[in-house]
Amino acid sequence: MARDTSPQCKQCRREGQKLFLKGERCLTDKCGVERRAYPPGDHGRGRQRQSEYRVQLREKQKARRYYGILERQFKAYYDKASRQDGITGENLLRILECRFDNILVRLGFAASRRQARQLILHGHWMINGRRVNIPSYQLRDGDVIAIKSTSSASQVIRDATELTGQVPAWLQADHDALTAKVLRRPERREIAAPVQEQLIVELYSK
Repeated sequence: MARDTSPQCKQCRREGQKLFLKGERCLTDKCGVERRAYPPGDHGRGRQRQSEYRVQLREKQKARRYYGILERQFKAYYDKASRQDGITGENLLRILECRFDNILVRLGFAASRRQARQLILHGHWMINGRRVNIPSYQLRDGDVIAIKSTSSASQVIRDATELTGQVPAWLQADHDALTAKVLRRPERREIAAPVQEQLIVELYSK
């Protein structure tokens, strides 16, 4: 399975803001953006030439890195969103938000998407009573998430819940029983991703 193995702090520095790719570390002074608030590389401190294309590209790259998705899969999500009714940009964000690994982060069951992917791939979670080990699995209204009864990762998951501020209104979580339910699809105002989706649509529309 293909995945991005590049340094995560460099990804945040390249986009010029915290993407919270390392969970708890991003909240401390060890965060790469806090220590070196400029892009990585020999020319990171140099003057960056801005253009319309550059702004659109950076927004797309930021969205990819935020959700931990490679280019080919991201383009497939965009094509799917463009075929749906409604606003393409909002459709794209809803698809990304409903990924299994992202929902575990939103529920507070994982400190980062990379940790969520590992927990899913190792078979610690079940959806509607069936074990699902696909991080990109799309959850639907009414789906019930529960930890596998024989899972050895319950303490790791409980530690992650302590970092959670508030669960989005479109999800319902029981942090004691480690279960959750998808109530509905999220509205745009409920999606906390630091992304301007219209710029992504403009990029792909060229």
